[in-house]
Amino acid sequence: MKTEQLDKTNFDTTIANPDKPVLVDFYADWCGPCKMLGPVIDEIAEEQDGEAVVAKLNIDEAPEIASRYGITSIPALVVFKGGEPVVSSRGVQSKDSITKLIAGAA
Repeated sequence: MKTEQLDKTNFDTTIANPDKPVLVDFYADWCGPCKMLGPVIDEIAEEQDGEAVVAKLNIDEAPEIASRYGITSIPALVVFKGGEPVVSSRGVQSKDSITKLIAGAA
């Protein structure tokens, strides 16, 4: 499965998934650490296919959503369950750490 690209039109419906945890990578195109994390997020999307939804939100395109969740530094990863944030982390994380974040919310 491919990483979903979120924006203000599909964010709320995507995170409201009642069956699976939803990992959202809050990023920006100008952010160096975000670019480093991107391929890792894409790998996790492939591996978690069917188990979790993996998505990205460009904070420059949807600053109101970033603000709603108190995202003040990026990259920021937030795992949602049933529309509610359950766990988050800031900065570049290892693939293993991110996978554990998702598992902890499942």
